[in-house]
Amino acid sequence: MKCTFCGEKIKEGTGMLYAKKSGKIFYFCGSKCEKNMLKLGRKPVKIKWTKAGAEK
Repeated sequence: MKCTFCGEKIKEGTGMLYAKKSGKIFYFCGSKCEKNMLKLGRKPVKIKWTKAGAEK
């Protein structure tokens, strides 16, 4: 499974799952990714340390 925000592989038994009321499911490798996406509303493409941002 991969982190929804940064794209890193999540080891089995770790990470967080977040489900919205709409039914969309997000997987996060840590609180850093969770905060950037949900609380701060950032897009992975604009962040340099994510895989999507590094490809830019």
